[in-house]
Amino acid sequence: MIMSRLWSSSLVTSKIIFLSYVFLILISHSDTVDRSKFKTCDQSGFCKRQRNVKEGSATYEADLSQGTVSTSSVSIPVINKGNGIPFVLEVFLLEGLKFRVKLNEAKPLRPRYEVEHALLSNMREGKLEVKKAADHWALIADTNNEARVYSTPLRIEFYSGGEKVTVINGRQMLKFEHLRKKPDVNDEPNDENAANEEGKEEPEPSMWEESFGGHQDSKPRGPESVGVDIDFPFTQHLYGLPEHADSFLIKDTKGGDPYRLYNLDVFEYEVNNGMALYASVPYIMAHSPKNTVGLLWLNAAETWVDFDVGGGSNLVDSIVNLVGGGASDEKVGRTRWMSESGIIDIFVFMGPKPTDVMRQFGEVAGTAPLPQMWAIASQQCRWNYNDEEDVRQVDEGFDSHDMPYDSIWLDIEHTDGKKYFTWDSHKFGHPVEMIQNITAKGRKMVTIIDPHIKRESGYFVHEDALRDDLYVKDKTGKVYEGWCWPGAASYLDFFDPKVREYWSSRFRLENYPSTVDLYTWNDMNEPSVFNGPEVTMPKDLIHYGDWEHRDVHNLYGLLMVKATYDGQMLRSENQLRPFILTRAAYVGSHRYTSIWTGDNTAEWSHLKISIPMCLSLGIAGFAHCGADIGGFFHNPEPELILRWYQAAMFQPFVRNHAHIETKRREPWLFGDHNTALIRSAIRKRYALLPYWYTLFHQAEMEGIPPMRPIWMLFPDDVKTYNIEGQHLIGNALMVAPVLEKGASKVSVYLPGVIWYDFYNYVAYQSGYHTIPVTEDSIPVFQRGGTIIPTKQRIRRASTLMKRDPFTLFVALDENNEARGRLYIDDGQSFGYRNGKFLEVEFTFKDNKLQSRVVNPGSYATTEWVERVVILGWRNRPASITVSSKSVGTSKLEFEGTHPLVIRKPRTLITEDWEIILS
Repeated sequence: MIMSRLWSSSLVTSKIIFLSYVFLILISHSDTVDRSKFKTCDQSGFCKRQRNVKEGSATYEADLSQGTVSTSSVSIPVINKGNGIPFVLEVFLLEGLKFRVKLNEAKPLRPRYEVEHALLSNMREGKLEVKKAADHWALIADTNNEARVYSTPLRIEFYSGGEKVTVINGRQMLKFEHLRKKPDVNDEPNDENAANEEGKEEPEPSMWEESFGGHQDSKPRGPESVGVDIDFPFTQHLYGLPEHADSFLIKDTKGGDPYRLYNLDVFEYEVNNGMALYASVPYIMAHSPKNTVGLLWLNAAETWVDFDVGGGSNLVDSIVNLVGGGASDEKVGRTRWMSESGIIDIFVFMGPKPTDVMRQFGEVAGTAPLPQMWAIASQQCRWNYNDEEDVRQVDEGFDSHDMPYDSIWLDIEHTDGKKYFTWDSHKFGHPVEMIQNITAKGRKMVTIIDPHIKRESGYFVHEDALRDDLYVKDKTGKVYEGWCWPGAASYLDFFDPKVREYWSSRFRLENYPSTVDLYTWNDMNEPSVFNGPEVTMPKDLIHYGDWEHRDVHNLYGLLMVKATYDGQMLRSENQLRPFILTRAAYVGSHRYTSIWTGDNTAEWSHLKISIPMCLSLGIAGFAHCGADIGGFFHNPEPELILRWYQAAMFQPFVRNHAHIETKRREPWLFGDHNTALIRSAIRKRYALLPYWYTLFHQAEMEGIPPMRPIWMLFPDDVKTYNIEGQHLIGNALMVAPVLEKGASKVSVYLPGVIWYDFYNYVAYQSGYHTIPVTEDSIPVFQRGGTIIPTKQRIRRASTLMKRDPFTLFVALDENNEARGRLYIDDGQSFGYRNGKFLEVEFTFKDNKLQSRVVNPGSYATTEWVERVVILGWRNRPASITVSSKSVGTSKLEFEGTHPLVIRKPRTLITEDWEIILS
């Protein structure tokens, strides 16, 4: 989003006009990001200091003789021999093969920030056995997993199945800047302030103050950064570290900047680099055929991460992969993590399989809750729909063009002068009636609510914030004032519990006139500050608890969406599952919100990068991820938006969204031919909603996202390790969307044994395939051995398909067998957490298709099976019979062989039944 939003208010003062003009110059429209607005590592004092640390230079030693042991942890004194500063090392074992390592000053001048709110509060401790040797302690979790703490020099090694999988400080690059008093140039060294930096380095100006882009960071608390090397001796295949517009497989950073984690509003971001974006999740997975481990660096300050993973961007592996030779697995994967403040707090998830790591991460950070059914269907948005009549016409446009969709969104112009929780009385004067007209068709509405609060006398939120002391303060204790869409604005301090409680209360129906069918989009919550350093808050602002903004920056968006989540719960009296979309995020945000990849651009490269971006977010807990269809900025050509729709329908979150200066782009505006093709793509999404919904339930239960990297299902197949342009949906579907302009074919790798084109039923054996494509092609393949539930009666909204019958797609493997699951509940409430759901298991074996209710719960439905499509059947059966309580035993009509289509079994989904082929 660009500064032109400042001009949309009809009444502005000359001061606002002048400052808006200045900001328009500062954030001018261009074809790519203005890199000069954002720091490089060399322009960040602590990053430069940390990056200058040489291997073998750390002088930290653990005094094992003074260590203590409890049931689940050890505590060991550590000293930096270079300057005598004492530290405390703690290593914990958590239930489920998770180790936690914390290093902090033993006697800091004041408390150092430790991340709150990101993790679950009920993590269970494991039972630890400690074996002591002269130079190390072995911390044993079970017969296959242990950690070893070595004394001189300090290092921590983790073993899985006898193999060393992770090493902390193995290269002796630990640098922990202790808190200290600011030195006076006339002071002589003393015990309290013996060194201005670890070792014998001279103080640098950036330790106590720093400037960038005309902004001064006073740094009153001095240097306090932390950094350490963490290596993976078993692999160089490292994944994740969202959010970056870059490959899923993490690249080497030698010769360039490290990856940066610092939530920022980056205008027209570029692809294929490690610049910071809107979300920061310091989490990676390391994978090899034998082992998978996960690593979480729990620090909310600005963070940079260096990677040494075998060259540029694993170019050798990529070339080998393209010619079919697989990926090399050269050891070692080296990383170094550097944060501006806080402590060292590391989680190591021991696996050993990818799904084990996903479960372990979920047990620490939580899992994404099951969305309402409508939220996983198609959404329509624009900055901005002009008024109630515009909303009505767009809604009717979907109906007249026979295109399903489930929600329409309103951007900032729906408010009264950018004042959130209000409606423009001229353009949106009847919000309740407008929303009811939408919900009468089974649809919902979503409105944007941003964190910047307009500084206008009489605006109730601003008045409340001033009266009750709810705003973030500057370093002098005064309310901080920045600039965003309303002009002059202040920002609520969501770190204060009373602020979160206040914010939640604003969502009550009596406080926000509308209906319970109104949901929320939290944007600009990095937080974005147009006149701030790097378009965000100054680091020396003060939050609740006397923490500087530098300590907690990446948590701001998390706490906003948490308060919004609680507000939606209040709004529905705890009956309806909230839906929130966020731009900024941190570890744990996924427990409350869905996410999208921000303000992308109408370019093929941005379509392509949406896949690795969502894969990275997915393994970090964000099960419900997507990208703006067509690109937020600029105008997509018809071919691009068609291909984007086709790809997006096979990603978790689906939304068409566009910039206010773009042409209208409702899906019927690209000519009749393209309208038909886009309609076909959207209908494919709706047919698969039962399968998607089942996967989202699995995401909550097991922590495994619906959109998955191929190696998650085929961990031993090294050919899958570098694949970026295709992905799995669950364990049954492989998607290889068209990502190139003018493409007439796509290259697809199909691991395993046998796959079937999901739409034309052609069978493919495992290996590399060149698939011809036309403009209506979406290369999607069902894996042999799986059963997928679908609904083929497509209606104008998913809520209207609730009682419709199922069609099952049975794809046989080489043994003529298949399995699948179906999960059903009411699609909107929390009743499923109290047993009000139905879970069904399908199996095909010995020429028999069976359905068994494995968890009946207390959910009743009249849904039934109207068709079964069997792929891979070889011979025409003599007869097919069905048996169930409701239909008895009867013969069924069928046709074809591949596919074999069985018509109208009419069995209820709530009962056990079987279909026998003879």
